[in-house]
Amino acid sequence: MYKTSTFRLHLIVFLWGFTAILGKLIHANAEVLVFYRMLFASFFLYLFIRIIKKDSIKVSKKLLLKLVGIGSLMAFHWLFFFSSIKVSNVSIALSCLGTSTLFAALLEPLIFKRKIDVSEIVMGIVIVICISLIFKVEFQYKLGIIYGLICALLGTIFSVFNGKLYGKTSSGNIIFYEIFGGFLVISLYYVFSGQISQIGEISYRDLALLTLLASVFTAYPMFESVNLMKYISPFTLILTVNLEPIYGIILAFFIFGESEKMSAVFYGASLVMILAIVINGVIKARKKSKEIAIENTQE
Repeated sequence: MYKTSTFRLHLIVFLWGFTAILGKLIHANAEVLVFYRMLFASFFLYLFIRIIKKDSIKVSKKLLLKLVGIGSLMAFHWLFFFSSIKVSNVSIALSCLGTSTLFAALLEPLIFKRKIDVSEIVMGIVIVICISLIFKVEFQYKLGIIYGLICALLGTIFSVFNGKLYGKTSSGNIIFYEIFGGFLVISLYYVFSGQISQIGEISYRDLALLTLLASVFTAYPMFESVNLMKYISPFTLILTVNLEPIYGIILAFFIFGESEKMSAVFYGASLVMILAIVINGVIKARKKSKEIAIENTQE
């Protein structure tokens, strides 16, 4: 079971890494891309929950409003992620995702009112230095880097608030209403901005790729990641999830070639940043395991 679960975990991380590739292959702008991704993904999630699993999707109005609000954060997180790819490339957008750990280190102590971890401060300094180096040597992609950093910040805020809703309803309902809520927010943007005609200006090729993105690369990995929590240790999870940028950057280089070729400083800084995140994750996982072991001993 462990080997099977590890393979499934690597598969969904690979799929997450490939979303950036699809983002570049899809010609539609970031707003249209996110609109259809959230529309199609919420449709597939609804089918899975109601038709296949035959579960209820009923939630309280209060919880529904919270889920829609958090879903809007997800929508803007994806919007800035794909905007970063459109104005720069896949490698820049994925490398910026590494700063999510830095933002989490700053935000979690404030929201959950816990002490700041020394290892997080060290890791944060390393990430700031690495991003500064990338910004300096790849300055032609400055807008992509800025969008990527905003994407990472929004993703972190989304994850932190999402964590506070754990256990309020099923994981499937949380994912469904957040993605559907994000779709509603993007829809309202189009209605009030008077740009709703843009939605129809999309090719059949893009629609096919968006269907693939929403089903295989969004709905499936989200449900699979929830199911794997029963079998995967925090250490394995942290270690594997941080491979997403590596998978994506390597894939982008082989698929797109010259447009994804970056400087040696970029690859060095990205590698150091990812290693810092992984090491910090390992330290946290071991610390948590020790705490659980001490609690069990005391009982």
